[in-house]
Amino acid sequence: MDSFPPDPLQPLQKLAPYVVGRARRGVVGSSRYARNLRDAIRQAAADRERQPVLIFGEPGLEKDNLAALIHFGSPDRKRLMLRLDGALLKPDGSDLFGSAGDPPGSSLLDLLGDGALLIDQLERVPTELKRRLLALARGEGGFCGRLLFTSETVSPGFERCCTLIRVPPLRVRRQDLGEWLRYGVRQRSFKLGWAQAPLVPDVVVKRLQAYDFPNNLRELETLIYRALQQIRRQEGGSVPLLIPEDVFWTPPRQQLYRFDIWRWKPQLREWMRAPWLWNTLLFGLVSWLFVLVNVWLWVGPQDRDHSGALNLFWAWWWPLILLGFPLVGRLWCSFCPFMVWGEIAQRLARLVGWQPSRWPRGDHDHWASPLLAAGFALILIWEEVWNLQNTAWLSSCLLLVITAGAVIGSLRFEKRFWCRYLCPIGGMNGLFAKLSVLELRAQVGTCSGSCSSYACFKGGPADGEGMATTGCPLGTHPAHLQDNRNCVLCLTCAQACPHRSVQLALRPPAADIQRQMEAPRGEPALILVLAGDLCLHHWHRLLGWWPWAPASLVEGPLLPRLAIACVAISIPAALFGVAQFLFSAQRLRRTLYGLLPLVWGLLLARHLPIGMGEAGALLPVSLSPLGMPWQGALPQWRADPHVIGFCQTLVVVSGLAMSMVLLRRQLATHRSAWLGASGLALVLAAAGRWLVAA
Repeated sequence: MDSFPPDPLQPLQKLAPYVVGRARRGVVGSSRYARNLRDAIRQAAADRERQPVLIFGEPGLEKDNLAALIHFGSPDRKRLMLRLDGALLKPDGSDLFGSAGDPPGSSLLDLLGDGALLIDQLERVPTELKRRLLALARGEGGFCGRLLFTSETVSPGFERCCTLIRVPPLRVRRQDLGEWLRYGVRQRSFKLGWAQAPLVPDVVVKRLQAYDFPNNLRELETLIYRALQQIRRQEGGSVPLLIPEDVFWTPPRQQLYRFDIWRWKPQLREWMRAPWLWNTLLFGLVSWLFVLVNVWLWVGPQDRDHSGALNLFWAWWWPLILLGFPLVGRLWCSFCPFMVWGEIAQRLARLVGWQPSRWPRGDHDHWASPLLAAGFALILIWEEVWNLQNTAWLSSCLLLVITAGAVIGSLRFEKRFWCRYLCPIGGMNGLFAKLSVLELRAQVGTCSGSCSSYACFKGGPADGEGMATTGCPLGTHPAHLQDNRNCVLCLTCAQACPHRSVQLALRPPAADIQRQMEAPRGEPALILVLAGDLCLHHWHRLLGWWPWAPASLVEGPLLPRLAIACVAISIPAALFGVAQFLFSAQRLRRTLYGLLPLVWGLLLARHLPIGMGEAGALLPVSLSPLGMPWQGALPQWRADPHVIGFCQTLVVVSGLAMSMVLLRRQLATHRSAWLGASGLALVLAAAGRWLVAA
């Protein structure tokens, strides 16, 4: 029988499945970790002795690509490089060394010659074979090529004969995340055929920097792929200039101790999302009640002893909204009369052809949060210096100024841009909503896997169980909420969702305040302004000894009164500024958020004397201008001063206890800092209780 000559291509066919043609990419980033990694790769590539290299690090870090960078950056770049998966190698090593019946020179190592061999996932190589690879690394097996290994850990023995390169995880290199994002978006955009890649705004980078990326670069690539696919579905054929924040889906941090109210009572969900309930409440009741209160403030009595409208505002609204924060968060904003008239103005403007601009993209919290804190400080000074508590028409002016801001914001931009970024009352509500035991969230898996309309925040027509809506008024997807700050519990997302992804749950108090939480730059300033309100209202206890202090903030020359008001409200900010010279900014920020429940308790204690002393006299006060003979028989209730004092102490102690828990959470890794902050909280609680004494 005739014998066929050996096929000259057979060795190449045997090597072909394992050949590495090139490195996929370089090391992206400008942090010191990225620079050190590049230096280590360059040194390994320039090694003339061709020492074995072990690259180790967490999963998903593209360690095989780094091995390729070493080979293709070396003088041996024109030689072959093979990659074998350690998890697939046979224990007897026949994949590499050949078996007993194979002809001489036919094993992979023989065919590779003096090329480079990469063993990926060394930790998964069978133990018997790993011993033979270790012998090769020591130069005992006669292999004349270069060995490269990747592993999640350092395998025993290999560290003595290999050059070690440790790859830091992505969560350590958060500074590089923006560059990785922009690089990945450019690469993926070209694969989609887009002429120009959309830009990645800083607000997206900052949000993703709070995520740990357990699967590192592999997970980041998947995140970018899904984001661009969602953009393609949403935008059709057009490519946006900026990537919106809401297309990046990261799993939320593990949520413990949650009780889903709607799963417990499904009928309650249907009742709460009914459109007629909200439309009747907002446009049928709240809007006209707001008009009535303002007319009452203008034409009725001007002092609180005879004005029912002032009694409603100061004795009822302030204590009740403060009491509501730990229970229902920012619920007040869902039927706030300021924004109701903003929405009415929006609807009327559309009828005459005016179309508000689309919701602007970008990190508006960067400039809006300091402006919001300054606006709230001006309101507090206005209240005290112009005596709004006993001047009805000026109280109405305050309400109308805020309403004017809401109307102008609604005419300029769609939805509730004013509420989210600029409303002083909304800023306070969003801050204290973090203390709430109630939260509204959506399931990330359901939203990213089953939804393609995103009507919960974009708006859209009815879809199955989902109703026609205009989308979230604050422009936020419920699956992207990291805290309660941007959720007003209006339930628009629950109305629009056809997949029942939205959940209303009970949770532990102050669950939003975590060590790694995101917060706007100016939000700590708002905490200091709220603490300054205590100093401003009780300025005579703090600054009454000053020789130049006026006798009263409501009477006398204006400039001295304004000066003392500004000094009083600035006391907490001044103390915080001094502390910045003594302690790290990060610990101070965490301490400030840990003291938030104490600030809430002191503010509630400051308003309790009016609430418990005057709220029960609403009917007699409201009807007193009529001069009816039976008016003295109307029911009224006023708490005893000792009861008021007890309740003040109770809320201050409650706020202190919650602050102690939060400070432990915020400063868990710094025992001395926690003990110092706890001592500070005790001192502030005692000083605040003395300050707000009825």
